[in-house]
Amino acid sequence: MVLIHVPKPPKDAYNPDRPMGSLLKSQVDHMREAESKLPLRYRHEIETYVRAVRTEGEAARYIRAVTEAIHLAHKDAERERRAPRPVVKPVIEIAAVADEAAERKRSKARKRPTSKSKKGTGAKRRKK
Repeated sequence: MVLIHVPKPPKDAYNPDRPMGSLLKSQVDHMREAESKLPLRYRHEIETYVRAVRTEGEAARYIRAVTEAIHLAHKDAERERRAPRPVVKPVIEIAAVADEAAERKRSKARKRPTSKSKKGTGAKRRKK
């Protein structure tokens, strides 16, 4: 493998008071999108309004805060996945046998008696 030498950037490459450029603006927009996908408990820690970010320093602080929140969310999710599950003890089910005669009495008591005649409920007959 060929080793490629990358020179150090000049000292004036980062100026926290300089207005951010278009590349940094698009990175802030991507971070805002990533922040919106985070659970609420991680979002409240980021106290930056994205539209207020104007300089490179503000952008750097915002990007750092969102990145830390993402790492924390992944770390907590990993911890929850690896946490031991509570052991569920088997339940012994006991079946009780009901008195069949008592069940029949109850079911008969629930039924309502029907009327004996249903002649008046149909269509009227014509007289000839």
